[in-house]
Formats: sequence, structure tokens, C-alpha cells
Amino acid sequence: MSNNINSGEVVYDDAGSTPTANDADQPSSRTLPVLDGSAINTAATAADGLGCHAGANEMLAAAKAAGESETLDRYAADYPKGPHDQPQSMCPAFGSLRVGLRMRRTATILSGSACCVYGLTFTSHFYGARRTVGYVPFNSESLVTGQLFEDIRDAVFKMADPALYDAIVITNLCVPTASGVPLQLLPKEINGVRIIGIDVPGFGIPTHAEAKDVLAGAMLKYARTEAEAGPVQAPRVARSGKPTVTLVGEVFPADPVGIGMMLEPMGLSAGQLVPTREWRELYAALDCAAVAAIHPFYTSVYREFDAAGRRIVGSAPVGHDGTADWLEAIGQACNVPRAGIDAAKNRVLPAIRAALAAAPIRGRITLSGYEGSELLVARLLIESGADLRYVGTACPRTRWSDADREWLESKGVHVQFRASLEQDLAAMAEFKPDLAIGTTPVVQKAKEAGTPGLYFTNLISSRPLMGPAGAGSLAHLINTALGSKSRFDAMKEFFGDTGSGDVAGIWTEQPQARPDFREQYRRRLEKQAKARKAEEML
Repeated sequence: MSNNINSGEVVYDDAGSTPTANDADQPSSRTLPVLDGSAINTAATAADGLGCHAGANEMLAAAKAAGESETLDRYAADYPKGPHDQPQSMCPAFGSLRVGLRMRRTATILSGSACCVYGLTFTSHFYGARRTVGYVPFNSESLVTGQLFEDIRDAVFKMADPALYDAIVITNLCVPTASGVPLQLLPKEINGVRIIGIDVPGFGIPTHAEAKDVLAGAMLKYARTEAEAGPVQAPRVARSGKPTVTLVGEVFPADPVGIGMMLEPMGLSAGQLVPTREWRELYAALDCAAVAAIHPFYTSVYREFDAAGRRIVGSAPVGHDGTADWLEAIGQACNVPRAGIDAAKNRVLPAIRAALAAAPIRGRITLSGYEGSELLVARLLIESGADLRYVGTACPRTRWSDADREWLESKGVHVQFRASLEQDLAAMAEFKPDLAIGTTPVVQKAKEAGTPGLYFTNLISSRPLMGPAGAGSLAHLINTALGSKSRFDAMKEFFGDTGSGDVAGIWTEQPQARPDFREQYRRRLEKQAKARKAEEML
């Protein structure tokens, strides 16, 4: 990482000063190769373009009619939507955008409606990704005539400078996907620069967490084929010489260090994190003894590790029971002798038990989020002493989350995959927690009811969870929030029903109750209900 002193901007490389796809309409000295027009499916590119106002079903049907059935069918299998089509989450493309922007020597180009691109880049910068994002603009004409694909192709050729980039990622958003813009027709490599084209439509991918998997899986597949073909770049950081365990998921920076210490007695070391921060790290991730599926929703990533012949272990070393089971599973996957597995357990488990006992949590809690680590946090809360009744996650159930789900259900916890906002709120109403941990609307609703609330993404998932360090990491935060109940009670007593019910909003005069109007509308609603009932009987 380098620091640009003149601007004060922190950047990973020179991406901020390099040409982007926004420069596609500028003169270029680079000669673009001629593409054989017969290779383009003009029927796919000439579909009637749909705008952002179109419904998900209409856009899905249009995309399949435009030749995207294979991609969308794979997404439907990898990321099942039931029972809710779109759980709480931001635009899914944010996830894949985040993965690409964190990588050195990787350029990112978005193809989508200008409003979507603006929102995504704004959100990315808000989350600290101070990197250049390319954009290829289009209008209705260029979209339906296939010119948009040509513009994307031209932009990619202009950007493909091996001195600047290892890879260029082009992402189709909803409208280009629905219109069948065929990114698969782009060259796989230009001047030594890898070209990765992906579709990340909101009508095909439920959450931004799973969109991370789309790009990470596409990159891992590309890297796997390179490694199978011959020698590849070594990672920048020298390897320890021990067999490694690749870690899949976005974890707190201290957690890999702690995991490495736990693995040491077994003669193993913590390997590469996926998603990676550089292309060459993908090769290191593939060169491992086993894969730790810390976040269980990386379906396409795990498919590539399966193809590479790597053993995959679910769950994570969280809490006493989770750590014991995880070390056992990792040891067996890596053929570690019994003595090594027992040595690893004996080193770390007493420390975890002591950390949990030193920082108990007392109170009833409901938990929900969309990051994919909700079940791990739930396990840690229960082992810390919390009365946890409900866990909701926007991510789907996978076989890599089964161990955590089974353990939680054995403790009487209701685990809801693909949780909707309505289910999270219903759980809060049913269990009446002392603390609600969840998404922004859940926390807002809790505080309105006088219940302390904590935002999962910023306050919970951004802390160490693994090993002894994670065992006591949540206690102070949780107990402080639980202790704030008296302040909410005092505020509710002071304000009463001000700002709620009939008197909600801003009034120039004191609102007057009109019981005659209430009775009039009550009778009207009853009449309508009776009419609907009669129609149903007929």
C-alpha cells in the first residue's frame, strides 16, 4: 500500500491515475484488433432493453430469452432464493465490486444504468474503497443494437496494459444482463492481462454476500486452469514450508493470526485468505492441504476447490465447542496424527474456556444480519452465557453451515435462513429480547420500542471471533448495550406517546380526534371485507 501525499488518498497501486473505461470515447493510439462479427449472437444483443423500472420476473424472462439461461440457471442452483426472493441486503453487485476493488493491479468496469453505477461507486467509496471504477455508458439504441458490447470490448482493449494490471473485471448489472450483453465473447486475455466478465443482476443473485462468491469463484476458476497448465507466480510473502489451510471468508485481520497459532501444534499453518488481495494469491490459495469454509455461502469457490481435489471443512474455531470440533475436522482432513490434534486442543481450549468465564453475557438476545457470519456469532454468544432465541441470516442454507445450524438448534435456537425483515421483527416481538442485534431497520424498530439495539455489520462482525481472542471480544460491547435499557425506559417515560399514532409528524395545530370519521371508515372497510368474502364463496 502506498500513500499519495499530494492528495492524501490511500491507494493500493496506480489505479487512480490510469486510463479507465470512461476514456473510451477519447482518441487512442492503440490499434484495436478486428473482431469477427460472425462470433456475436446478434439476436442476444438486440433484445428489447428493459429499464430499472421493470419487475424482476420480466427482467429474468428477458435475460433468458436473450441467451442468459445457462448463467441464470447456475445462479438459481448455487443461490436458492426460497422462501424469500430478496432478503435484506444492498444491491448484490456491491459484493462483487468490493472483491475487485480490494485487489492490487485489478481494474473494475461496470456496465449498467448510470443511476446504479453512481449508487454502487458511492457506496464503495463510503466503505473505504478509494479506487478508480470504470464505466461504459449506453443508451437505448446502443443497448439494443449490440453497440454496447462493442464499446465494452473497445474499452477493455484500451485498458489492457500489463504494466498496470493483472486482470480487468467487467460486471454486467441488471439491464445489460436482461438485454443479453454477451461478456463471454470477450477475449480471455489481452496483452497478458486477464479478462473476467461476470453478470451480477439483482434479479438473479439474492444478496451482496453471494455476489462476492460470483467474482471470487470466477477468478479462482481462471487461476486453477492457469496452474494446471504450467508454472505460475509465487506469492509475495514467503511460505513457512508447512502444509497450509486456506481460509474462505472476510474475517477480522487478527483472526488468521490466531488460527495460525491454533494450527501450529498440528504442523499446519494458516494459508491464504479468499477473496484475495492480489491475483497471485489465488495460486497460493489453491496450493493447500485443506480449505476452511468459515463463511459457508461461497458455493462457486468451494466448487473450484473440489475440482482441485482439496478437502473442505465447515464451521470455524469459534467458542469452546466450535474450536474443538473444527480442530478435530481439520486434523482429520490433513491426516494429522492423534497426538498432534490433541496437542492443539490442549493448548487452546483451556484459554478459550477461561476467556468465556471471565466475560459472561447475561440477557435475552435476538440476532440477524446479511454478512454470512451470523451463525458463528450466535455460537459465541451462547457459549458466553447469552439467552439467544433467534438467528436470522439473509444467506441460504448450505452443507457448510450444517454443523453450526445443528449445534444451535440443539440449544433451542430458531435458525432462519433467507430471513426477511418481517421474520426478524416477528422474532423480536415474540421473544421480547433485552437486546436486538440486526440490520438497520431491525435496530431502528427495537429502539422505537425502547429495546437496546446493535447494528450487526459495523459493531459485531467487525471484531475478532476465533480462538481465545474472540471468546471475550463481544462481552464488553454486549453488556454495555444491555445496561442501557434504563436510559430507554427513562426516555419513553419522559416522551410518552409523543410522535406516535395519530400525533405522528409535524403539526401547526394540535390534532383533533374525529371519532365520526373513524366510525365511517370502519363501516366502509367492513363492507368491503364482506364483499370480498362473498366473491370467494361464489
